[in-house]
Amino acid sequence: MSQSDAGGEGARIAPLCASFNQDCTSLAVGTISGYKLFSLTSVDSLEEIYKCTDTPDVYIVERLFSSSLVVIVSLSTPQKMNVYHFKKGTEICNYSYSNTILTVRLNRQRLVVCLEESIYIHNIKDLKLLKTIQDIPPNRTGLCALSINHSNSYLAYPGNATIGEIVIYDANNLHSISVIPAHDGPLAALTFNCTGSKLASASEKGTVIRVFSIPEGEKLYEFRRGMKRYVNIGSLAFSGDSQFLSASSNTETIHIFKLEQPSQSRPQEESPTWSGYMGKMFMAATNYLPTQVSGIINQDRAFATVRLNFSGQRSICTLTVIQKLPRLLVAASDGFLYIYNLDPHDGGECVLIKKHRLHNEDDNNDTAKSDLTPSTSPTYAATVAKTSLVPSPSTAPGYSEDGGTLHGEIIPEHEFAAGPLHLDDETEFPPIYSSRGSHSEKKKKL
Repeated sequence: MSQSDAGGEGARIAPLCASFNQDCTSLAVGTISGYKLFSLTSVDSLEEIYKCTDTPDVYIVERLFSSSLVVIVSLSTPQKMNVYHFKKGTEICNYSYSNTILTVRLNRQRLVVCLEESIYIHNIKDLKLLKTIQDIPPNRTGLCALSINHSNSYLAYPGNATIGEIVIYDANNLHSISVIPAHDGPLAALTFNCTGSKLASASEKGTVIRVFSIPEGEKLYEFRRGMKRYVNIGSLAFSGDSQFLSASSNTETIHIFKLEQPSQSRPQEESPTWSGYMGKMFMAATNYLPTQVSGIINQDRAFATVRLNFSGQRSICTLTVIQKLPRLLVAASDGFLYIYNLDPHDGGECVLIKKHRLHNEDDNNDTAKSDLTPSTSPTYAATVAKTSLVPSPSTAPGYSEDGGTLHGEIIPEHEFAAGPLHLDDETEFPPIYSSRGSHSEKKKKL
């Protein structure tokens, strides 16, 4: 990718990827020189927890909550996943797959690796491969979501390449649950709330965002982001209390929706005006209209918005609480983290209160590699991975559902670190043990 593709000095020294951990207490950033972890406990300062320069061109970096477990994928070996204990600087294990790794998702039970036409589910405690979901519809962006609640591990991924069907899969018990007909067009973004009871989705058009109950798949909310133009939704994120949902795109506006019933959003005592009376009559009439028509009428617009000082760049956002106040955090491909205040009562325009640089000048030793361009991909990882030269799906080996081989093809290789590994603090989860035990087990096939 040439420098002219990205446009702008900010994009030349941008990070290759960025991800918030599951409880939004830290931010992981992948760069051309390695990766960094930042603490998100303060507004005024951005503490660098850890920096690694051993692995260049990191386009996937995911940290498991506040533990020492971090997963890395590099452009130099896009088919290989490395799992590290970063506080000890030790590799726990690595796995190689048949094609480019597009997405990695983590919770306290499972580690999920998404390729274009298959999904691998690992047990987080020993990294053993439990299940391979094969022959999924072409998923060029590696779109998938994994719930983080300790009592469930719901996995959501596209069930169709041309329409917005969502497959809900039980990653704990390893079976499909349901298929949700969510949108008319292909899916672009998916996210669970923290309890795994709700799932938000957006299509490639980016005009309508829907929220469904899980596992039932009942539509609970429908929000209209806008009708003037189609956009590429970059990320969706629920707040910790599931009261708000943020949506970022390749435009300059981030929308925040409030999840409430219509009766909650209107005062109990309204003035008896003609417009108020007609409004009530209009809403009551939707009960007698066809479902498609009433659905459009009942769509709610944004409760709050953020106006970025740029557009056309990729960004991911999250809603969290820092220093006891609700904040919207935006990690953008210009290499900065933006922190905004969110008024949970009145909404409106969010105020920018801090801007932190995510890169140093020494990260810019090869500017061409750090260019990012806007993409229909919902993740930085899938965007960057697609720039590398990898085998096509048609030439990749096949796998059986239990991880075995088909037609004598080679299965993913794995390598465990020597001896059992424990995280530094017993309160950190999970403790990592090598179930294989010794050096003699290295590179043993599953």
